[in-house]
Amino acid sequence: MSVNSAYTGQRKVLSYLGLYRTQWVGIDGAPKTLTFGIHSPLKNENLGVGISIVSDQLGPIREDYINLNFSYTIRLNRSTELSFGLKGGLHNLSSDFSRGNSFQNTDVAFNENISLFSPTIGAGLYLHSTRGYLGLSAPNFLTTEHYNDYKESLASERLHLFLIGGYVFNIDNDIKLKPAFLIKAVSGAPLIADLSINAMFNNRFVFGLAYRWDDSLSGLTGLQVNKTLFIGYAYDYNTSIGNKYTGGTHEVMLRFELQQINKILSPRFF
Repeated sequence: MSVNSAYTGQRKVLSYLGLYRTQWVGIDGAPKTLTFGIHSPLKNENLGVGISIVSDQLGPIREDYINLNFSYTIRLNRSTELSFGLKGGLHNLSSDFSRGNSFQNTDVAFNENISLFSPTIGAGLYLHSTRGYLGLSAPNFLTTEHYNDYKESLASERLHLFLIGGYVFNIDNDIKLKPAFLIKAVSGAPLIADLSINAMFNNRFVFGLAYRWDDSLSGLTGLQVNKTLFIGYAYDYNTSIGNKYTGGTHEVMLRFELQQINKILSPRFF
């Protein structure tokens, strides 16, 4: 949902998701990301609503996003739906140069902490069936230039475009295979492509591999503990610089879902 607002409510239940990612373990000031989301369809299942919160920490700089997400779904045929998404919220860019000596500068002008707010508006499309999905989104259409009091540029937000897709193959009654991709484009930066393949066994165990083009290789695993709780873990090995200078990247995910008593849903693979 933080990538594509049209995904809001598409799990057809009240869904809570928490994700924590710590990157390049062992490097001072390396990126850390905390994501939380809650979303659900309304009584009219054509409508979905949710809240997404993302906090990114990189050295002394922290970025926080909080967004309301909405979706509206139309049925194209018996098995395919098209969802339209819209999101809006706030973005805060802040700094704390007291966190460590490595972030401090002898020039007082560059040690002054900041807290700058700006609005966010985004949208997305999500075409999906019981077997596959394809989505295109822009989490924030607004471009904002952030400056300090000395008119030195601190950060510039640019339009990001995300293209996602995946398809589930039923190998047999107990094994499902899902290749997927995520492509991110932003002006002034190289195209980022994530390719992955995951296998689900007995609707409980998930194992997979992912490759970020010219950057990293990841191993993924997950467990559907019961009908409500899913736990996932991923480890990234940096292929561009190797793990000589880092302890790799770790990511942990928890998903908790509440199903209606009179509604039975098969385990979802996306």
